[in-house]
Amino acid sequence: MNVLVIEDDPAIGRSLQQGFSEAGHHCVWEQNGISGYETALSRQADAIVLDLLLPGESGWDVLQKLRAAGVQAPIILLTALGSVDDRVKGLKLGADDYLVKPFDFAELMARLEAVQRRTGNKPSMILEAAGLTLDLTTRRVTSNDTEKEIDLTPIEFSLLELLMRYAGQVVTRKMLCEHVWGFNWDGTTNVIEVHINRLRGKLDEDRDQSIIKTVRGRGYALPAS
Repeated sequence: MNVLVIEDDPAIGRSLQQGFSEAGHHCVWEQNGISGYETALSRQADAIVLDLLLPGESGWDVLQKLRAAGVQAPIILLTALGSVDDRVKGLKLGADDYLVKPFDFAELMARLEAVQRRTGNKPSMILEAAGLTLDLTTRRVTSNDTEKEIDLTPIEFSLLELLMRYAGQVVTRKMLCEHVWGFNWDGTTNVIEVHINRLRGKLDEDRDQSIIKTVRGRGYALPAS
């Protein structure tokens, strides 16, 4: 599951990012309303956890704008505002659930799963991009042109998964490191280049040029089609 967290409190943001990572989910964390809204529009999230008291733009405004823009991902409000009026307002503006701080991460996960069951918004287990199909259930990768299965190591599979989730966008080395090795990754990103080169060797075997593009100073990108 891809989760977008929009939360300005560093302790809560880090805790959520670590919790989702340990639960096997990918988490993007934004710390203000403006960047959170832009990320929600540019990156497909399976669920959004949204604080209400945000710098830049309030969570109320972000919630209203996301629904007006057609974003259908389940949204859970996570906030210190716990009055009945605040809860009713949030639900009327389009939130799917409301959790008051302090909270337990296990309850947040349970609420996210319940919301997804109610809305039928289940994370896709098949990713397609750049002429490739990646099956998260069977952990198989195949070339759409040759229908040949591509044998990848677990690390290579994880790298490709993130690149395919954000196909057409730049994925930073830090994002790749945290996706593969977890939130507490504090090592050099040079190791990414080694694994990316090995991944390229396997993906480009029947191609004239590499499909993973290096974006100098930023990271890597995979074409959307």
